Amino acid sequence: MSIENHCPCGSQKSYQNCCEALHLNVDSGAQVATSPEQLMRSRYCAFVLKKFDYIIKTHHVDFLGSLTLEQLKQGPNPNWLALEVLAANEEAHPDGTLRGTVTFKAWYKLAGEIDAIYERSEFVFQQGRWYYTQGQQMHAKRPGRNDPCVCRSGKKFKQCCMKD
Repeated sequence: MSIENHCPCGSQKSYQNCCEALHLNVDSGAQVATSPEQLMRSRYCAFVLKKFDYIIKTHHVDFLGSLTLEQLKQGPNPNWLALEVLAANEEAHPDGTLRGTVTFKAWYKLAGEIDAIYERSEFVFQQGRWYYTQGQQMHAKRPGRNDPCVCRSGKKFKQCCMKD
């Protein structure tokens, strides 16, 4: 599936009509994510396309820790299969900050094994932008042989990514 037809974030739009503007304008702020879900989708897309500078620039500095651009470039860089957004919300807190959460599964294949990052990510809105802060990791259940494939090919798991 090419990015001309479908953005890796799963929006059913082309990359050019979806996450590309966010990736290109991260420094200028000309276009920024308008919700935690949009930021999370654009961050997933950045991982798929190895636009690691976007990952760093949309990660809240107070939560970045020792993560660097060089570390992200070193990998491992899995073969990303699909993103599944399970829930997303945003709310104003009593302290006046706007915060959000997105629960998702990002399916990937690495060293012949299929797994997922299953996370409840937290976001904060500051200075006119959403930033990723941290996430709570959970365990993703591997699909059954006859379940639909995680890559959304329309095939059964056993006939698609399980056998590759």
